[in-house]
Amino acid sequence: MDNRNTLGGTFDTNVSLYARMRPGYVPALYRAIFDYQPIDEASRVLEVGSGSGQATLPLLQTGCALTAVEPGENFSARLEKAFGGFPGFKVITAKFEDAALEKNAYDLVFSATAFHWVPEAIGYQKVYDILKPGGAFARFANRPSVGRDDPALAEEIDALYDEYYNKHYGIRSGKKKAFAEEDAETISLIPEQYGFRAIQYRLFRRERVFAAREYTQLLGTYSDHIALGEENRNTFFRKIEEAIDRHGGIIVIKDTLDLELARK
Repeated sequence: MDNRNTLGGTFDTNVSLYARMRPGYVPALYRAIFDYQPIDEASRVLEVGSGSGQATLPLLQTGCALTAVEPGENFSARLEKAFGGFPGFKVITAKFEDAALEKNAYDLVFSATAFHWVPEAIGYQKVYDILKPGGAFARFANRPSVGRDDPALAEEIDALYDEYYNKHYGIRSGKKKAFAEEDAETISLIPEQYGFRAIQYRLFRRERVFAAREYTQLLGTYSDHIALGEENRNTFFRKIEEAIDRHGGIIVIKDTLDLELARK
């Protein structure tokens, strides 16, 4: 079932929590983008799904003119407040697929953990159309996974997901497969169907450590968790916190950050 409309809008309901809890991206990822497509004061850049701006600042610091396309009104207001002082920065409050954008206009289009909300055929074709010849598309995302250094804790959390998450969504029980290199390769090849060339992908790794309450606050920024319903979600989160506290009070999250690059 396509649930973009029902889940996508949940992000805009708690902007401050999202901004505080969602991580940015590692410097090496931006270096890889700039090595592939140099960006400077003469460049025009467009970001798809900017959220609260976790990925926006490193691009603005190049001096480029950056247009942020963000459907959430509250997120758009936050972006204006955070980055309105940068010359050439502007926000379009709209879904990317609906926004009126100039063709053959941008040196770089990028999207950080957001492009999966855009229908594939519409999204890739539109990116291709608005890029200048030789311009680049950078799609990247953060893929968190509960660290398996504490298998007992991981097993308890898996069981809680079965009870409170999988049943809600009608998902078969079982461990969620961690994002792997073959997944990044599969995503990287999609643009070829729409005329892109010079395909590349890169993976980056990091770890984050959370106390119990911090971790459920992070979970509370994910659209699928927000949509669980307040009573179910509160019980689910409380039991996750209790499990973490029984296992030393911290949980380690291992992030895989994937970057896919393609050129028009």
